[in-house]
Amino acid sequence: MTTEIAATTRKAQGTGASRRLRKAGRVPGIVYGDGEPALIDIDHNDLFHSLRKETFHASVLTLDLDGEKQQVLLRDFVMHPFRQQVQHIDFQRVSKDKKIHMKVPLHFANAEISPGVKLSGGIVSHVMNDLNIVCLPADLPEFIEVDLSSLAIGHSIHVADIKLPKGVEVAGHGHLGDAVVATVQIPRGAVEAAATAEVEAAPAAEAKPAAAKPTAAKPAAAKPAAKPAAK
Repeated sequence: MTTEIAATTRKAQGTGASRRLRKAGRVPGIVYGDGEPALIDIDHNDLFHSLRKETFHASVLTLDLDGEKQQVLLRDFVMHPFRQQVQHIDFQRVSKDKKIHMKVPLHFANAEISPGVKLSGGIVSHVMNDLNIVCLPADLPEFIEVDLSSLAIGHSIHVADIKLPKGVEVAGHGHLGDAVVATVQIPRGAVEAAATAEVEAAPAAEAKPAAAKPTAAKPAAAKPAAKPAAK
């Protein structure tokens, strides 16, 4: 399902004009790429709620600008330092026949049935949560699934191990295939507890007294010979 968002063209520029737009509940922005840049403004509440959806950040969006629809990607946005307010937003136009670079979220599956977790009590650590890819707009996935079902304790999943959707490539050089995506390890607390128990057990074993040797029974004292009776 394509996400659509409405915008209007703005003519006023500058800090003062942007401040007035924000007070009126609008967000100033720009659309660039494949043509002249266009200054726009968007309803703040609609945009704010859209930004909370994962698909809004990793999908080809339909921007309805003054009734004219065009395909765009979200490229950047600025939030207020401490308010829940969007200050500015940037979109980039896309062409269906030109490849795009995009950062796509990773979804991890089957961790609970992996040998490292189910049999060894390990915990999965996510080293990467998204992946930079290159593809045509029509091939852009909302997310990429990482299957952890075969991950054993002490082992890792690398970028080269991920099954990519059709038409999708990893952006960057070939060495990125060796980058670690996720790993499963024994919990640190369990390792520390085992080490502590081992250290505490060693002095206790040394402190045990040696078993007492059985003592030989002393021979009974000889009785004095009886004196002869007096005549």
